[in-house]
Amino acid sequence: MDKTNLNNYIRAVENKVDPLKVASNIQGVAFFAKLPRAIQNLIIKRAGKADPYMSFVVEPYSTFLAYEIIDMAAAEKLLPHDYKLLSSSLFENGKERPCAIVGAFNVHTSVFWGSRLELYLIAENQKTGLLSWIITSYETNTSSYDPKRGFIGPTTSRCVVTTSYAGEVIVDVQNAHSSDQINYVADLSNAKCATMNKRLWIEGNLSVDYGGDLQGDSKPFGLIFDPNEVFQGQMIPLENLEISSNTYGKQFLDSKPFEAAYVPYAQHFLTTNFPAATSLKNAADLEREATKISESFRFADRAKENASR
Repeated sequence: MDKTNLNNYIRAVENKVDPLKVASNIQGVAFFAKLPRAIQNLIIKRAGKADPYMSFVVEPYSTFLAYEIIDMAAAEKLLPHDYKLLSSSLFENGKERPCAIVGAFNVHTSVFWGSRLELYLIAENQKTGLLSWIITSYETNTSSYDPKRGFIGPTTSRCVVTTSYAGEVIVDVQNAHSSDQINYVADLSNAKCATMNKRLWIEGNLSVDYGGDLQGDSKPFGLIFDPNEVFQGQMIPLENLEISSNTYGKQFLDSKPFEAAYVPYAQHFLTTNFPAATSLKNAADLEREATKISESFRFADRAKENASR
C-alpha cells in the first residue's frame, strides 16, 4: 500500500480499540467464564455479527525464538488432524528445519489488553497446502478466549514483557498453576535488519489453528494486515540472548534456539472475533483487503467531517 492508504489502514485498526470497552469486556470475563461453553461460543458469534472483526495490535519489540524439534513423534501428537510438521526459519536465508516458535509480545485489542507468550508449532495444512502457525499453549496476564476453554482470566503469576534503556528486551513469564516458565534477556545492540521468511510470516498468518490441549472444533483462521509489516525484522545474534530458563516445549525441543528476532514497530492486524476460515491466500490478497479497509475508513471519516460542517 502507499503511505496514505497505510496510514488510513493503521488508523482504522487502532480506532477499533476503545479502552473503556476493553475494560468492560475484561470485567465481564469472570461472569462469562461461568456460563456453559455453548453459550460462551454463542456470545462470541453474536458479537461477531455486529462487527465481525477485532483489532489485534502487537506493540513494538515483540520477540520470537525459533527452536528445532528433536522429538518429532512428541511434537506430532500436538498437531490437529490434517497437519504435518514443516521445516521453516524466521529469516529468508536461514537454514530451515522442523521447528517451534516462542513469541512474547504486548498487545492491545478491541477485547483485551496485556502481555502474551505463545508457543507455536510450524506445520502444513494438508487440505489447503498452507503453512500454518499452530498455537499449542499460551500465557497471558489479562483475560482471553479460545474455542476449547472459552473465556479465561490471567494464567500467570508473573508476566513481564518490556524493554530497558540499555537496549534490551526483558521477558519473564511464570504460569500461576504449574512450574512452566520462561526468562530471557535479549541485547539488541548488535541486531541486524534482515528479510523475513515470506512463507512463514505471510502465508502462516493466513492459517492459524490450535493444537495440544487447545484443540477444539474451530476452523483455522487468518489475519488481515499489510504484508510489508512482516517484510523485515531484526535478527538478534544468539550470543546476545541470555536465557535463564524455558520449560515451554522442553519435551520435544532443542535446549537452545537456532534463530531469534524482534520487530521494532507496531504491527496492525484484523481478525475475526470467532475463529473462521479466510479466503485470503497470499500477499496480493492481503494488500487488496487492507486497501479496502483503508478506503472504507477514509470515506467514513470524510462523511463525518461533512456532517459536522
